Amino acid sequence: MRFRDYIRDRLWFYIIAAVSFGLMLLFLTAYRVSGQLVSFIAAIYLLFIVSEELAGFLRKRQFYDDLVRKLDMLDKKYLIHEMVRKPDFLEGRLTYDVLCQAHKAMCENVSDHKRSSDDFREFIEMWVHEVKLPVASLQLMAHNHGDKLGDKFLEQLRRIDGYTDQVLYYARSGSAEKDYIIKETSLKRTVANAALKNREDIQLAGASVETEGLDISVMTDGKWLEFMLGQFIANSLKYTVEGRSTVMSISAEELTDRVLLRFRDNGIGIPEKDLPRVFDKSFTGENGRLYAKSTGMGLYIVKSLCEKLGHSISVTSQQGSYTEFTIAFAKNDFYKM
Repeated sequence: MRFRDYIRDRLWFYIIAAVSFGLMLLFLTAYRVSGQLVSFIAAIYLLFIVSEELAGFLRKRQFYDDLVRKLDMLDKKYLIHEMVRKPDFLEGRLTYDVLCQAHKAMCENVSDHKRSSDDFREFIEMWVHEVKLPVASLQLMAHNHGDKLGDKFLEQLRRIDGYTDQVLYYARSGSAEKDYIIKETSLKRTVANAALKNREDIQLAGASVETEGLDISVMTDGKWLEFMLGQFIANSLKYTVEGRSTVMSISAEELTDRVLLRFRDNGIGIPEKDLPRVFDKSFTGENGRLYAKSTGMGLYIVKSLCEKLGHSISVTSQQGSYTEFTIAFAKNDFYKM
């Protein structure tokens, strides 16, 4: 708070004080009070005004400057009332009480929305689990009557199953810490499980999977990592080059401070202008509009899960040549204790 702003805000007080001072001098002169006494009274009056204003300014400046400074430092600015002390002047106390009441109302409102969000998420999870049962039954029936239903029917069922998985993992990504279990996980086994789960889609597409250097264990949640690999595989099978056999290469490299898991395909690649946004929510880009229908949610969920698990993910690509995703697992002995 600047002194000139304080003075400007108190302008009416100074006008009234000046008028009062003038009237006082007028009456003292009218009653023929001695000049020395008038000067003494005027000095006391002016000293009182100056002292009171300086004291008020310094007291208020300390509170408001502290308020603004701590507000700038806070990431969660709604906690500001917990960072400042209740002041000893009326305006400050009123401001402090308003902040406390606003924070209380905000917390109650957030709690209501959180309960509503949690209820919706629980319903979605329950619905996904329920819908998976008839989907699994239909897949079994399709296998038993393949000659009548054909591979196209199976393919659509697998797509439905994949999209329900996506919904489930998206619903859980907001509170992933309640679902994942970080432990030592074999990359070789996890990759094998992901490939096995998508085996029929890979075979129908005439694609192949090559692996290298996967005899490494990392600290992660195997189920979440398997889902992420499944998203990579689904994208590779979706964005293929006509006349070119799809090859997916999965390799791992162990460094001093981290382990890198690379997933590379020889598909259509990603345009350079789209690369910075491939992990954005609902972003489909040029490929999503030209080659296949896409929700733009798969890679967004993968990115969210990596952040929850403490991993980092990056992508490199050359249009018409390849796309490569790299997940970095930090080495941390804390979970092994």
